[in-house]
Amino acid sequence: MQAAIYARKSTEQSGVADADKSVARQIAHARDYAVGKGWTVADAHVYCDDGISGAEFAKRPDFLRLMNALRPTPPFQVLVMSEESRLGREAIETAYALKQLVTAGVRVFFYLEDRERTLDTPTDKIMLSLTAYADELERERASQRTYDAMVRKAKAGHVTGGVVFGYDNVRLPAGPVVRRINDAEAAVVREIFTLYASGVGVRGIAKRLNVAGSLAPRPRGSGPSGWAPSSVWAVVKRPLYRGEIVWGQTKKRNQWGARATSARDEGQWVRVSAPDLRIVPEELCEAVETRRTDARRSYLTATKGERFGRPANGVESKYLLTGLARCGCCGGSLVVRSRSHGRRRASFYACSAFHHRGRTVCANGLDAPMRAADDAILEEIEGYVLHPDVIERALALALDELRPKAGRVADERSRLRAAIRRLERELGRLTTAVATGGDLPSVLSAIQEREHSHADLTERLRRLDQVRDFTAGDAHRVERQMRARLSDWRGLLRGEVQEARQILRALLQDRIEFTPTEQDGQRVYRYRCRFSVGPLLAGVIDPQALASPRGPDRLQTPIDRWFPAKQTDRAA
Repeated sequence: MQAAIYARKSTEQSGVADADKSVARQIAHARDYAVGKGWTVADAHVYCDDGISGAEFAKRPDFLRLMNALRPTPPFQVLVMSEESRLGREAIETAYALKQLVTAGVRVFFYLEDRERTLDTPTDKIMLSLTAYADELERERASQRTYDAMVRKAKAGHVTGGVVFGYDNVRLPAGPVVRRINDAEAAVVREIFTLYASGVGVRGIAKRLNVAGSLAPRPRGSGPSGWAPSSVWAVVKRPLYRGEIVWGQTKKRNQWGARATSARDEGQWVRVSAPDLRIVPEELCEAVETRRTDARRSYLTATKGERFGRPANGVESKYLLTGLARCGCCGGSLVVRSRSHGRRRASFYACSAFHHRGRTVCANGLDAPMRAADDAILEEIEGYVLHPDVIERALALALDELRPKAGRVADERSRLRAAIRRLERELGRLTTAVATGGDLPSVLSAIQEREHSHADLTERLRRLDQVRDFTAGDAHRVERQMRARLSDWRGLLRGEVQEARQILRALLQDRIEFTPTEQDGQRVYRYRCRFSVGPLLAGVIDPQALASPRGPDRLQTPIDRWFPAKQTDRAA
């Protein structure tokens, strides 16, 4: 019997050897448990999410991979975990995930209790609800304990997490971590304030610092190093450089426990005076604040009070690939730039690091024509979604659902008629009870209840009698309509950018990487991306059955294509 393993831990264990991490121990113990039961565990079916909350279900990569593996037929018959809370700590989502596993024919075992989770009886289901409730309650308590501990640290002036540019984190002998000014980085902070106060914009400041090779904050993830306009702006706004600690301006999770940043009311902020952490003198701080106030006033005057600019979070971009593509040279995001192109104005995707930080951070000045880039990616999607095998299988399944099963209508009609006859007999007995002087209120209530049921069943039978057989002509008509709708997919992907972005986001496993290169003596952009068709095609067709170049091998190998590009002539 084939077994799979799932392991998860909420907090990532930095600085701990891989073999000593909690998830590694969970996997090792689960393997031992499976071997003891005589099951076989394939490495391809070991799923592990490290450093992800149990309340997060939409952004848990291996959990999603596990659930996608259930369709159309799971390649394993058993799933082993340490305990139920590893699957999740949100009652509704956890129960639904377990239902999906069990209904797919996968048996779920917890090795800590040597117990199988079943959902065969109402008792099993209520026990699942109670266990999931207890797990969610523990998560809420842990969150509250963490919040209270952070408040105490903030009020004491201790570090609540992370390193701030301009300071070093130092652990005191008593245990807490405090900040100490880093003189070299502090000099860069003061330079930023001075340049901004003198009228230099944040983009100009970033480029000056990068050209000079100034110290910069450590990049996040795989992004490029160096200063960016956003990081310069963050320095200008940070109150810590003025000698004030402000904590609790945002909260990271919503009421469901999922990661979703939102602002807290200002009354909930913790403010602590810290004059020993001041880096920027008061006069310079006032000059910067004056410029910010004047700039805000000038902007509102120019726009007549209207606040234009970047839309709020949650509003989709009007461009297909922004936020979904990155530069293959530095890892920076691609942004949209437009310029005159002959007699018209054309749009291009370009490396944000090159244009916002300067060529010292990234030398990729090659622009990707937006139309060529969008068409290249959309052709890949169409190759999956509009593959002939996919279309034919989807049509067959849809028609099968529309076509009544043999005898299904007749059986339903017989069942309804039998139920109506039974109600009529009960109404006759109740009427007799009224005539013989029975308990009038209760008998009348029972009569009213059965009359309502009788009317409902009669109406359902009437509608069922109007159902006619699904003829071959009907099938041809519906198939033509469905083929017309499927052909509209091409128009949807090309004409409705927001809908196309949602489809692309569901398919992509990671951002699309654009790398400039040479192809037959021509400067081109080579793009690479990895698609996961599970979220879109689950339950429609088995992706492994696609007998074409866009079939099973394409699911395992990244898409690797190229298209012509244009070199920008303007300096960074």
